[in-house]
Amino acid sequence: MTSYRERKRGGSLSHEIRFYIDRQSRTIVLGKKYTEKTARTVDAVVETLLRYKANGMAVPDKRTTVWIEKAPPEIRKKLVKAGLIEVPPSHTLKELWDIFLKTKSKMKTATISSYEQVKDRFFTFFKENESLEKLTKERLLSWRESLSTELAPASVATCIKQTKTCLTWAKNQGWIEKSPLDKIGRGSFRNKSNDRIIPMAEYYKLLDACPCQDWRAIIALARIGGLRAPSEVIALRWEDVNWEKNCFYVRSSKTEHHEGKESRIVPIFPELKKELEALFFSPKSEGKEFVINRYRSPKQNLGTTFGKIVTRAGLSEIPRPFDNMRMTRSNEVYRRWGAYFEKEWIGHSNQVCQDSYLMIQDGDYEAASAWSVSTNAKQILPHNFPHVGACNGLHSVAVSKEQIGV
Repeated sequence: MTSYRERKRGGSLSHEIRFYIDRQSRTIVLGKKYTEKTARTVDAVVETLLRYKANGMAVPDKRTTVWIEKAPPEIRKKLVKAGLIEVPPSHTLKELWDIFLKTKSKMKTATISSYEQVKDRFFTFFKENESLEKLTKERLLSWRESLSTELAPASVATCIKQTKTCLTWAKNQGWIEKSPLDKIGRGSFRNKSNDRIIPMAEYYKLLDACPCQDWRAIIALARIGGLRAPSEVIALRWEDVNWEKNCFYVRSSKTEHHEGKESRIVPIFPELKKELEALFFSPKSEGKEFVINRYRSPKQNLGTTFGKIVTRAGLSEIPRPFDNMRMTRSNEVYRRWGAYFEKEWIGHSNQVCQDSYLMIQDGDYEAASAWSVSTNAKQILPHNFPHVGACNGLHSVAVSKEQIGV
């Protein structure tokens, strides 16, 4: 039998559950953060456990077992301390990663590969048979420091972010009371040393150096359309292009798991229209479903051929070429049309735009040096400074594929 009562301690209300086990009096105290309903539930669970123990039955009913598994770690520890349940087995770090990754089996192959890579880096520092409960904030910070000596800041940020996701999952499963990575920043995903604006003069040189019209369209879609390459470029179909309304429908595999982010509508900008029309009327495109047919697998590496194009164009090396072409277009759209249209057409959140895409460019310093409080800023900085003409407060004008007729 149990005895439940509420009691004030130091001006705070607590809940006490008293009972006898092996002829010894025990008390479970639940603090003010627990409601009476929760305390009554714990009281009922204790009553059940006592009954099973008195009858020599080690395993309680399924309902009670499930409740204990999902109970807050603090309550489970109180049940263990009172001798009502056995100490749950401690999970190893290997079990943590193996079971966590099994729950993520529906993730995209590239994402799973990224997690596997982080797991490998994790176990260059930690041992697989270590107890999860002994994983401390200090040791994880030491791991992050060691990663910083070998990897770029963006790679370190990825390791911390994905490990944090793994540990948060463990906390939600009740394996640990709290994640040792809570309130620890992951760092920046942006490696500014690899950022490079690709101006239109270079864009035209790249086009002239392309081996075929497919490649001219790939570069135009990335640099002018702002598409992710290869994923969004390869997925584009001719049926997605609405020539009459000068826009096209983009399928985004990267963001499709976010509601409302599985696709977007992008304008057919004049420079892009020229390359798409040339490819559309090419005999090689006749009867084809997809816009780009030279490369059909998103796994194909476009970087090798792009490197040859850069060399033929007489340009210096372009790191992360497709990311930088997309970033360049993001800046152009943001400056000309504002934050709302950049988000809708380029296809990411305003926060991602701020953190990973926007850049201060050489011309900004010259423009700023000509600006003063007494000068009309719009005349000097028509669309060349990040926040001039930003479209704040606009209502959503997002349209569906059916609305644009594709």
